[in-house]
Amino acid sequence: MDILEQLWEGSGLYQLEWRQAVMLCVCLALLYLGIVRKFEPLLLVTIGFGGLLSNIPGVEIASGDGLLHLVYEVGIKTSAFPLIIFMGVGALTDFGPLLANPRTLLLGAAAQFGIFATVLGALGLTELGIMDFSLQQAAAIGIIGGADGPTAIYVASRLAPELLGAIAVAAYSYMAMVPIIQPPIMRALTTEAERAIKMEQLRTVSRAEKIIFPLVLLILVALLLPSAAPLIGMFCFGNLIRECGVVERLSDTTQNALINSVTIFLGLAVGTKLQGEQFLSASTLGILVLGVIAFCIGTAAGVLMAKLMNVFSKSKINPLIGAAGVSAVPMAARVANKVGLEANRQNFLLMHAMGPNVAGVIGSAVAAGVMIMFTS
Repeated sequence: MDILEQLWEGSGLYQLEWRQAVMLCVCLALLYLGIVRKFEPLLLVTIGFGGLLSNIPGVEIASGDGLLHLVYEVGIKTSAFPLIIFMGVGALTDFGPLLANPRTLLLGAAAQFGIFATVLGALGLTELGIMDFSLQQAAAIGIIGGADGPTAIYVASRLAPELLGAIAVAAYSYMAMVPIIQPPIMRALTTEAERAIKMEQLRTVSRAEKIIFPLVLLILVALLLPSAAPLIGMFCFGNLIRECGVVERLSDTTQNALINSVTIFLGLAVGTKLQGEQFLSASTLGILVLGVIAFCIGTAAGVLMAKLMNVFSKSKINPLIGAAGVSAVPMAARVANKVGLEANRQNFLLMHAMGPNVAGVIGSAVAAGVMIMFTS
């Protein structure tokens, strides 16, 4: 009997607390969204599984000298993983549509308005006594509005590591729900005629332009905003090895093996922060609400900026591509193309939307640098 009692008291079921039980259900829900609904499966599957491991009592892999805790310390606490993923994103990015139509850079910049509006909203809720967020926490929450998962994790790890789990889940969940969240906003802010606008064919961008652009971008951003240099630097390096044409092996490794390997460990490590004591709180609900508000504001700001540009421009821009100014690459561009086709079956906006989509990645990195500079 003593042996049976010892076995029972040493089991996870005996040690299981209600918070851990709830978080196990939350993690299973993330796995469901990733596997069955295919919502950002690369991250939600790994984050959900990491959360399972961190909430089962007695499992030491996510704490102390456990593997996932060490991975978190080495890869996320040092910001290494988000930066490596940003390098992979750069290697997968084509700046051609942005260079062919530089005006779309303004759309990517406008979409970042959601980030700063949400920071002010979080601080306002704190002033009203509804929430209790510090300036650094508000800045980390606001980055969700950029719909850029690696950037959100990078900023959270630097400014508010205690909120990392909630911010990561919110960022990737909303990225996955771009096809659900954006279309109603896009339709509400545009007319049928505006959605049917056909844009001019993009010019061909030379190889020299594609090589020079990441170098110029890095130098300008790094000189003006050094705190954004790590993100922009890795992004530009990844793009340079893609476009220069002399290091195909490095480019292929960065686009595939490297980014995939790091994504696995990034997701598992983030999942270790989905512990009941930290996640099940009023602040988590506040983060989820503020995150979706930030995303909606960013989408609306991009569309409205496109409409404003049309007032002063002879060459009309379809306002739908403004919604692609958020950094969900390439999903936001695909959504803009889909909604445009509904209004005009001959209206193909995908390549046009990739301009503001790529600009949004740059904009979110710059916004992250601003947040770190003024709140660290």
